[in-house]
Amino acid sequence: MKINLRNNRFLFFGTLLFFTLGFVNIHFAALGFICMILPMVLLVRDKRKTWCQSYCPRANLFTKCGRITSGCSYKTPKLFIKGPMNSIMLAYFGISLFVIIISTIMVAKGSVEPMKYLRFLMIIPLYGEMPQLFVFTGFPVWFTHMAYRFYSMMMTTTILGLILAIVYKPRTWCIICPIATISEMYLKGRKVKNEKPA
Repeated sequence: MKINLRNNRFLFFGTLLFFTLGFVNIHFAALGFICMILPMVLLVRDKRKTWCQSYCPRANLFTKCGRITSGCSYKTPKLFIKGPMNSIMLAYFGISLFVIIISTIMVAKGSVEPMKYLRFLMIIPLYGEMPQLFVFTGFPVWFTHMAYRFYSMMMTTTILGLILAIVYKPRTWCIICPIATISEMYLKGRKVKNEKPA
């Protein structure tokens, strides 16, 4: 059953709020973990892609932005639909999480310096101090490092999604989104398991 996103047409404010809060204070980036955990909770509970079909604020943002240029959108490449792009993005997602976890542990141990700037695609540093409306004291350096890392990952995937929405169809990113790919793998695995004879 497909749920119409128009019923939740203001969800894109959630994405805008997330990135705005990063400029209020970077530690708010930790709230982004909700966008990783909640889809899995809904998936297991509902046995369908509830988050993707109804609640994803980024999908809503891509839909809004993509409609601006929908009259001149190019055809979505086959490598996105039936090609390896979803596997590539899933690998990027997994590597990103691994780097976030390992680097955060190393910062907590004092083995490496914390990252206090943003990075695009994990490897392209965006040097320069990120404006902060409020400076909160008392946070451990590892938490600040993790916040910058996570904000960078969310920023990267959102920019990529917006580019795809403008160049191709509005929700092209949803085809290769790691959360959607994991959800699809879970549902297929569950279907195979249920079809096995007792």
